[in-house]
Amino acid sequence: MDDVVTFRVAGVPVPKGSMKMLRNFTTGRPVVMHDNTKSKPWANLVSLMAQRAVRGAPPWQGAVHLDLLFYLPRPKSLPKRITYHTKKPDLDKLIRNIKDALKGIVYRDDAQVVRTEATKSYTPDGEPDGVIIHLRSLP
Repeated sequence: MDDVVTFRVAGVPVPKGSMKMLRNFTTGRPVVMHDNTKSKPWANLVSLMAQRAVRGAPPWQGAVHLDLLFYLPRPKSLPKRITYHTKKPDLDKLIRNIKDALKGIVYRDDAQVVRTEATKSYTPDGEPDGVIIHLRSLP
């Protein structure tokens, strides 16, 4: 029987961000950091919700199917006829932040994710911003 985990994380989804290399002027050594300071708090929230969803179960060992549905805020000035969210943030960076946040909780390593389905859309009326995360272990 397949293992399945489904949960929702409320809040505005935040992308992982790109890595930047800066030089420490005191030591002369390079320092690598993310260019999006909001990505870590979002990843911590996703990790917390994942821990609650798995209820102490050990991380999966095998292949994983990850399904994500991102709900992002709709600008008030955007006409209702526009249905697709074609603006930033990039879908791949949103996915990357979620995959990293689930590592060590639902699965051992994000390399175990062999199939990913993801959608980003504007939040429907009456629904909260956030992401619905559905994971399934594969045989």
